[in-house]
Amino acid sequence: MTSRERVLKAIRFEKPDRIPIKNCALPAAFYKHGQALVDLLNKKYTTKSVARKLNSVKTYFRYLIAFQNLEGNPSESVSHPKYTLTPPRILTKMEYRSLRDACRNDPRMYAIVELFLQTGIRISELARLTLEDIMGGNKLRIEAYESHETRIIPLNKPAKTALDIWLEARPRVTNNSLFITKTGKQFQVRNIRTALDRYFRIADIKGATVNDLRHTFIAHQLKAGTPMTLVSKLAGHKRLSTTEKYLEFIKESPPINATHLEEL
Repeated sequence: MTSRERVLKAIRFEKPDRIPIKNCALPAAFYKHGQALVDLLNKKYTTKSVARKLNSVKTYFRYLIAFQNLEGNPSESVSHPKYTLTPPRILTKMEYRSLRDACRNDPRMYAIVELFLQTGIRISELARLTLEDIMGGNKLRIEAYESHETRIIPLNKPAKTALDIWLEARPRVTNNSLFITKTGKQFQVRNIRTALDRYFRIADIKGATVNDLRHTFIAHQLKAGTPMTLVSKLAGHKRLSTTEKYLEFIKESPPINATHLEEL
């Protein structure tokens, strides 16, 4: 998505020709104390999402000023909404076992749930997986994307077993995406979210989202004493401090460095 498209999406302009440039009227929204951003809050966007969109707006206005396409920066008067970071939802052993049982008869979702629980990969990473990313049956390759580097994640027995079951049931099509629909199309992020939300309801797990499976992997590995540097590397965290924050949500003192990854 280009900078222009991001701004249009963020401040909800209907016409591209209303992008604020030199000698054009600036959008009234910014002179009304960021009414466009208030509209996003009214549409139930989280304050963190609104803050992220505002960053895009401010960046684009700075770009326009740098290339002398704009006189004055109306976005400077718009302050970021305050937001508090909520602790991650970490599933208990009983909860993730219930989720596993709920989707056991669905080979595709069973494999997806196991991959999330046993590898901690992101939903976007899972949606992009191809058949070639299963390396020798016991390793998973996450290709580099955006600012994330390629990483290799070991597959334990539960993950390998679930994948084998899915690969046996997977439709024989030319599409090499690992997870596909019945018609052979890529199983996309929105499909994964919808399907998992359904199984969360079936398993009677309240207030959980797909991202919480990643949180659960990280927290349980640290709790089992897996070295923090290893967990950080497998999770694809850019900074060790990101992984370290999960220690706040572990009640028991983890044992000293375990020699293997914990099976969830």
